[in-house]
Amino acid sequence: MAVFEGTFVQGGPLRIALVIGRFNDLITGKLLAGCQDCLKRHGIDVDPQGDQVDYAWVPGSFEIAMVARQLALTGRYHAVICLGAVIRGQTPHFDYVASEVAKGVAAASFQTGVPVIFGVLTTDSMQQALERAGIKSNLGWSYAMSALEMASLMGQIQQLPGTAGNGLTGGAPASLPASSFPVTAEGMT
Repeated sequence: MAVFEGTFVQGGPLRIALVIGRFNDLITGKLLAGCQDCLKRHGIDVDPQGDQVDYAWVPGSFEIAMVARQLALTGRYHAVICLGAVIRGQTPHFDYVASEVAKGVAAASFQTGVPVIFGVLTTDSMQQALERAGIKSNLGWSYAMSALEMASLMGQIQQLPGTAGNGLTGGAPASLPASSFPVTAEGMT
């Protein structure tokens, strides 16, 4: 039997995409800074003009999943990190947005075979969000660590004899072309 476990030391350069929601940018900016710090300390060039990290800004958390899926489908990235913040208010809007972004991010990962990291805070208050984005700890760092570990782990699995994966090139597994993943009018399922 084999044991597969992701590492944080890469054998080659990784390409990462970050999808960041502008809504609640006080929070998402702090998450982004934590994420960039982690990637940089692990040898990733986070410069937007560089060739390792691309940044996609979307209006809010609801739009994150669609852009993350499209980026993953390009086959260009080893992992996609989604950063956003949904803070509970007085209406059920929170429940709808939080639920749909979680489902959408999971679907993007399952449908493409690329690790898509759920880095969207869902909190009851602005104070809770601030605590998770830097006052007590910065979960942006943890989301980057998850991306590094999952990229490494998926690379190991895709190198197994007989797998249809395509190594560390990202994208949908070779046995399931990207066109096999239709999006219905109801959303990604």
